[in-house]
Amino acid sequence: MITVTGSAGFIASALVSELNKQGRKDIILVDDFSFPEKNRNIEDKSYSDKIERDLFFDWLKTHHREIDFIFHIGARTDTAEFDMSVFDRLNLNYSKAMWEACTAFQIPLIYASSAATYGLGEYGYDDDPALPDQLKPLNPYGISKNEFDKWVLQQPDTPPYWAGLKFFNVYGPNEYHKGRMASVIFHAFHQIMDTGKVRLFKSHHPDYADGQQLRDFVYVKDVVSVMYFLMKQALHSGIYNLGTGKARTFSDLAKATFSALEIPESIEFIPTPEDIRDKYQYFTEANMEKLRSLGYDKPFYSLESGIGDYVRGYLVNHLYF
Repeated sequence: MITVTGSAGFIASALVSELNKQGRKDIILVDDFSFPEKNRNIEDKSYSDKIERDLFFDWLKTHHREIDFIFHIGARTDTAEFDMSVFDRLNLNYSKAMWEACTAFQIPLIYASSAATYGLGEYGYDDDPALPDQLKPLNPYGISKNEFDKWVLQQPDTPPYWAGLKFFNVYGPNEYHKGRMASVIFHAFHQIMDTGKVRLFKSHHPDYADGQQLRDFVYVKDVVSVMYFLMKQALHSGIYNLGTGKARTFSDLAKATFSALEIPESIEFIPTPEDIRDKYQYFTEANMEKLRSLGYDKPFYSLESGIGDYVRGYLVNHLYF
């Protein structure tokens, strides 16, 4: 059986869908299942059982021989949350317990890291194992992810196979519940439907014009395809970037959303909120050579094709993947 933590969330529920498509229904879902809106992500999924997050490790002690692989995707992902104790409990300490359990029971593990670990990108965006000690994340979420990466790289005892995935700007179906933390595409779609225009943040950086801030936007279908590939090959442990390797502007994103809806472009620029202004990344772009070297050769969705699939295939009719 395969375990997926955070299984009712955005990326993990899409992973469950991908596993189902690949014929895997022997899946243990792990999450805090007390949020009805989030649980809609798993209503049509096939799985063996659901285990509450806080009961999982006791359950695993009894059932570990039945588990072939664990995807630890669950985490607190709110970049506007500044209570470090929340991240210590849910992101750092829970992940350490997961690592130690996988090591003790010899279960392969893939866990979610984040491009938020790279901070302002002062040291680039290379998934080099020597880099985490130098990185300066901009918020407690990024700090918690980097602290776990650093801890992992110091461990003499490991699962039989492990991979930490630095997700860049993931977008796509099943993020309806995320509110403010949903992707810019999600918000752009709803702004267009409500007002006929998109509001983007102004630039507060002299090197970037309004709308020319750059991010590596990666479609969730590509993310889960990579995760399935890594589970199947399970040969080279390490930390890997997971983006497209191609940074695109927010203006490109807005234009692609208008195009997907066949609505004329109308973009308004608003000030970046004060609470995130000094922690705002103006450029991210994953170096993808390490993942490609493993033999993952599928092309990634372009921004335009990913947004087109997302908007027309899911958002317009509020469908799930």
